[in-house]
Amino acid sequence: MSLVSTGISHHSAPLSVRESVALGADEFSPALSDLLARTSVDEAVVLSTCNRTEIYAAANTPADVDLAEWLCDFRGLDYSCYSDYFYRLSDRETVVHSLRVAAGLDSLVVGESQILGQMKQALENARRFDGVGPVITRLFEHSFSAAKYIRTATDIGANPVSVAYTSAQLAGHVFPDLAAQRVLLVGAGDNIELIARYLADIGLTDFTFANRNRERAEALTERFGGQTVDFEAVDQAVTEADLLISSTAASDPIIGADTIESAIHARQNKPIFVLDLAVPRDIDPAAGALDHVHLWSIDDLQEVIDDNYQARQDAAQAADAMIRDRAEQYLEWVDSRQATDTIRALRENAHQTRDDVIARAKRRLARGESPEAVIDYLGNTLTNRLIHAPTVALRKASDHDRQRLLRPAEELFDIDAGANRATRGNSAGR
Repeated sequence: MSLVSTGISHHSAPLSVRESVALGADEFSPALSDLLARTSVDEAVVLSTCNRTEIYAAANTPADVDLAEWLCDFRGLDYSCYSDYFYRLSDRETVVHSLRVAAGLDSLVVGESQILGQMKQALENARRFDGVGPVITRLFEHSFSAAKYIRTATDIGANPVSVAYTSAQLAGHVFPDLAAQRVLLVGAGDNIELIARYLADIGLTDFTFANRNRERAEALTERFGGQTVDFEAVDQAVTEADLLISSTAASDPIIGADTIESAIHARQNKPIFVLDLAVPRDIDPAAGALDHVHLWSIDDLQEVIDDNYQARQDAAQAADAMIRDRAEQYLEWVDSRQATDTIRALRENAHQTRDDVIARAKRRLARGESPEAVIDYLGNTLTNRLIHAPTVALRKASDHDRQRLLRPAEELFDIDAGANRATRGNSAGR
């Protein structure tokens, strides 16, 4: 059984290419059906996310088509324009790649865990549409197990490396029940939108948006829920906020230390987490000296991200060593499975040969031949048939190939050809 994988990712292709190749949820079933019908592939899983589209496949014979070419054809794309963006892996490379993807080592953000759930869903989709068998199923389940072990044994996913994730992690140290807190977001740019999306994803619902352009703040409110306040009312809104996150293009601070201090008094010293992502700063740095105020600037945040990124890179090196070991375990299973298939085929062939020769022997007995003659026929014929194929293969092999085949043949049939040659030499000498 041969393993192959083909795909594109953020490593090999720009977003415009990835968007063109990506498959929607409603395309998985027809894609798998088409792939299995038009190629020699026996099992396949299609994984398609915002950062990658990949095909993992297994075949008893080498694939008769470039899977990248098939995918482009299925998507109605000109293969010649896309071919160079694809990577093509086989056997061991496929196993290692699957393990690295599951562990988050191949992700845009090293160590992120979202891809593991996406791989599990891809396998489930393939199962639902009868696209996988034991080889690919075992590969993915082995990858899931390895990913879980790597996350337990290393710090690959312990340290946040994105602004939104890092912000939420830091705020979580102040408010363990983060989802219950109230958030004031000042500004309406990409940073504010990304953080709002992430906080909404992890369960926060009480949002207040403020921006000089009220319409843009209202657009965010419509998308994420909550309420909109006028930009001039931000000072009053700070009092109600447990998390204050600001990112505007103002040239001077828009929230003073006195505003924060007043809010703390009004809140009866309940802490407030303040994140200032603006350059120049939106919030007076002096607020950071106040009790119960946890103020982080973009530089503070970047320092944490950089430290955590290095920690993840160190963990990734340790994880790669673990992946090599796990890859060997899977490949050993594949080898043992192939050996089992070969043994089964060998036994079936031997039984078929035996049954055929016995049937012929019985017909000879029925015709009145002597039992002794039939037994001789049975023994000679069965022996000749069982050794015919290996004998022909050894005789047809070139001198070089014959030497390559002789040792395995001696091991397989448990014979000592050297001893036989010595015996014949002694006999000739006498």
